[in-house]
This record gives sequence, structure tokens and C-alpha cells, in this order.
Amino acid sequence: MVLTLLPTLSLPVSRATAFLLGTPLKSFRSHHPLLRSLLASASSLSAPPTARSLITMASASIPARRDLLMLGIETSCDDTAAAVVRGDGEILSQVIASQSDLLVKWGGVAPKMAEEAHALAIDQVVQKALDDANVSESDLSAVAVTIGPGLSLCLRVGVHKARNIAKVFRLPIVGVHHMEAHALVSRLVNKNLDYPFLALLISGGHNLLVLAQNLGEYVQLGTTIDDAIGEAYDKSARWLGLDIRKGGGPALEELALEGDPNSINFRVPMRQHKDCNFSYAGLKTQVRLAIESRNLRTDDIPISSATEEDRQLRANIAASFQRIAVLHLEDRCQRAVEWALKLEPSIKHFVVSGGVASNQYVRARLNDIAEKNGLQLVSPPPSLCTDNGVMIAWTGIEHFVAGRFEDPPLADEPDDMQYDLRPRWPLGEEYAEGRSVSRSLKTARIHPSLTSMTQSSLRS
Repeated sequence: MVLTLLPTLSLPVSRATAFLLGTPLKSFRSHHPLLRSLLASASSLSAPPTARSLITMASASIPARRDLLMLGIETSCDDTAAAVVRGDGEILSQVIASQSDLLVKWGGVAPKMAEEAHALAIDQVVQKALDDANVSESDLSAVAVTIGPGLSLCLRVGVHKARNIAKVFRLPIVGVHHMEAHALVSRLVNKNLDYPFLALLISGGHNLLVLAQNLGEYVQLGTTIDDAIGEAYDKSARWLGLDIRKGGGPALEELALEGDPNSINFRVPMRQHKDCNFSYAGLKTQVRLAIESRNLRTDDIPISSATEEDRQLRANIAASFQRIAVLHLEDRCQRAVEWALKLEPSIKHFVVSGGVASNQYVRARLNDIAEKNGLQLVSPPPSLCTDNGVMIAWTGIEHFVAGRFEDPPLADEPDDMQYDLRPRWPLGEEYAEGRSVSRSLKTARIHPSLTSMTQSSLRS
């Protein structure tokens, strides 16, 4: 979009750049040196490409734009993160402040406590990201920030910081969808990854199967109807008395290596439902009952103090849980591959991202699904699977080059402004065969999907 719209400064530019943050239409500002260079590079084009090719062309030009510098800020849940990334994908810095101690203390994410922790850490995290990259705010081309989905209290901290920087240094802002960022960070690590591709996004709060058709355009094949796999890992790890300071998922994965995965006959969820949706609430209950039936005193005896027999029982539960949890993923992903290939026969890649994608057992099993169907599994390194600023910065770069960003905030924008946060923000439109009635009933305060907003802007 940037190649044809920027030279004319036509109204669709303002709509395309404003839609992500839902701000009023404002005149486009071209004072920034990088934006002037984009205008100059576009002025020689004689004929506009189609809407689909516009985005593809913009994405393909990213590696040549080393002068583009994006600051990414992420505060959607329990980690305060920031990073600086060049337009060609070079990561100049990555900083994360963890709230692991709070997770242990409160037994999970406590939104108000998480907000306060973000507020205490955000200035230092952003400054360290700039310092590590050896740049200042005035060197940046734009600021990207997560605006949803996530916890409203936490999202507000990151958005407030991003808008303050953008206001003071007159920088454009890119509002980023957290789950799209998990999907697109794979395009940073694998430059051959092009649309369309299938993506499984798995974390503590999300289970999402999507067909990525283009930047900002997704078909939702399946989602969770209750708990996500990461939540099931975390709760099971806590019930087993594991040390979760470095995350419940990694702790359970490590213990499972000592256990017999066939020792407990847990049931695979939703085998009777021939769709791509997920459910982990029932498996969590099965784990809790298995612990209780074996009289394991996991509440007052941590794994570090357990007897050899006790430890083996816990390891067997962990291994059996992991086998069934991942088998549920395999069932759904196999059907999603079939649906995706029916919709887009040219698919060559299967992306697996999100915090749970760091699990080596998960990767190995899903790689089998990919190979079975003639696809290449693409998964970011573990440091880019969990929530991070790099994925926000990179997604910001992709949208920025496509012409989708907001002008710098007005100089008199009040500090107590009510931001357009999107705690419940669907990524794509539901595929008809994958629609979940139980999930679809939960529609209160849901924003229009990113896909519908993108398509609306392209029609403007």
C-alpha cells in the first residue's frame, strides 16, 4: 500500500494508517527522513498494483530498508518487554522483565499486581532496549506496541509509554495484534516463509489455528473453547508441586522425561467433535483427580523434597498428561492441515509459535504432522516463542511498510487519555466448518477481528 498511496497522500492512507488504533482520521505527516525516502522511492511507479500485491511488495522490500528502526513494546500479560529491530530483521536489542516471583506468590497472573509490576519496570526496560541497541528515541522510525488481546490493565501501561515516546519525538505508532505477532515473528527467522501458511499459536492464554492468507488477513480454523494448553501445563505443574519460577511448562516438560507416558490412561479431549477446536479444562480435572487418588501431598511437599517413589508417581502423571495434551494438538492440527490445503492448496509451511512452542516434545510431535503432509515446520527459537518485544517490533515493521500506522499523537494529548485497548480481539474470521457454538456465545465486548478491519481498510 505504501508504494502507491504515500505519493498521493489520498484519504485511504489516513484510513489505513488509523484503523489499527481506532483513532480519528488525521492528515498524513511526511516530515520524517525515512518517510520522505519512501515517498521518493515510490514516485517513479507508473501503475498501481492490485490490493493483494501491494502488501506482498511492501513486505518483500523490508530487507533493503536497513535505515528503518522500530521500537517494539509488549505488556499484554505478565512480562514487560521491549526490543529494537531493523527493517531487514536484524535484532539490535531484546529486553524482558519477568514477573515469575509474582506468579509463584499469587498462583498465576493477578491483573492488578501485574499492572503495577509493568508500571515499575517499563521505563527501565525501554531505556535498556535503546541503550543496548546504541540508539536514542530520535533515531527511531516508529514505535510498535501491543494493543490487544490481553489484560486491559497491562495493555494500558505499554500503550501509554509508546504514545508518550511517539508524542515527544514525533514518531508514528503501529498498534499490534499480539497473536499476529506470534505468527509473523517466524517470517523474521525464516525469510522464505511467505503467504499463505498455516499457523498454530499456543500459549498460556491461547490455542489458535489460523490460515494466514496475507498480512492482517486470517481464517480462524480453530480455537480453545475453555482453557489453553499453556494454562493446563501451568496448573498441572503447580498441582504436582514443581518449582514454577522459570515457568510451569518447562518444569513439567523436564519432569515428564523421568516418567512413563503410558502409565495413566487419561482421555483425549473432544475426540467425538470433528472440528479444530480445543479443550483442556477436562484434562486438567483428570490430572487433579489422579494426584488426589494417589494421596500425593504435593501442597506441602515440593518435588525437591519428595521420596523416590513419590517423585516417580509425579513424573508418571506429568508424562501421561503431556502425551495426551499433545495428542489433542496433533488431532486438531491434522484436520486443520486438511482444511487449510483445501482452502489454499499452495501452502508449504506450518508455523508453530507461542510460549508452548518452546517445548521440544511438542515440536517433535508437530514436526511429524508437518512431514506427513509434505509441509515444512517453522518455529522461532525459544527466546522468540514466549512474549517478547522483537515480535512486536517486527510485526510493526511489516505493517509500517504496508502503510498501516497512526500519525504521531497530538502535542496536547492528555496523559489520562482513554486508549482504545482491545483485550478481546479476534485475529481472523471463523471458518464455517470450524465454528464453535459454545465459543461463539462469548461475544461480549469483542472488537471486530483484525482481518475484518484490514479488509475494510483495503476496500476504502
